[in-house]
Amino acid sequence: MEKLQLWLLILAGLSGAVARSDLYGQVFVFPKESADAHVILNMNNSGPLQTFSVCLRYFTDLTRPYSLFSYNTRARDNEILLFKEKPGELSLSVGGESVIFKVPENKGTSTGWEHVCASWESTTGIAELWMNGSPLPRKGLKKGYSVSDQGVLVLGQEQDTPGGRFDAKQSFVGEIADVYMWDRATPIAAMQAANDDSQLPPSIVGWGSLQYQIKGYVVLKPMLA
Repeated sequence: MEKLQLWLLILAGLSGAVARSDLYGQVFVFPKESADAHVILNMNNSGPLQTFSVCLRYFTDLTRPYSLFSYNTRARDNEILLFKEKPGELSLSVGGESVIFKVPENKGTSTGWEHVCASWESTTGIAELWMNGSPLPRKGLKKGYSVSDQGVLVLGQEQDTPGGRFDAKQSFVGEIADVYMWDRATPIAAMQAANDDSQLPPSIVGWGSLQYQIKGYVVLKPMLA
C-alpha cells in the first residue's frame, strides 16, 4: 500500500469517517485501557442470520476479561459476543445466551498471536470454536433462534447498548487483525483457505474490503509479526 493511501485511511478513521480498504498486512492497535476506544464494522448482509462464522487474529497480554467481537441490537444485549472470560476460557454468546469453551493458551503460535474462529447454526443450535486451527468440543445454544440484522458490530469493547455503555475493565488492549464474518457455518473452509493462501469464501465482513470507523484511541499500523 502506498504511504499516501495509508495516511488517507488513518486520517479518515481518526476523523470518524467510514473508510473502506484492503487491510492485508495491517492491524488495529488498541494501545491502552479505555471506555471509548473501538472500531465499528459494517456488515454486508441482507437479512437476519440463521447461521454465522466469525474468524479473527488477536495479540494481547491481558489476563482480565475482555471483548473481542461484539454485536448488539436494540432488542437484545449480546446478540453475538466473543468474550475472553479469563485465561483458559472463552465464551460465545448468541441472543444473550452464552456457552464457555476451555481454550489452550498460545499453544499454536510462536509469535503470541491467537487465531480464533467461532460458528453457530440455528437449525441445531450447535456452536463451534476453533483455536489456532484446532477444534474444541462443540456446545449448543439458542436452537431455532434468528440473529437480527438491525445491530451494531464493534471491535475492542463489550456493548451494553448498541454502540455504547462500554466498561473500560472489559476493553481490549492489544492488536486485532484478519477479521472475517460469513453468513454460513464455514470455519473449516476459511482456515484451510488462510493456511494455503487460497480464495476465502464470500464474506459479509472481510479484511480484504473492510468498511470501518475508528472511534477513540485506536491506531492502524503494519503488522510486526
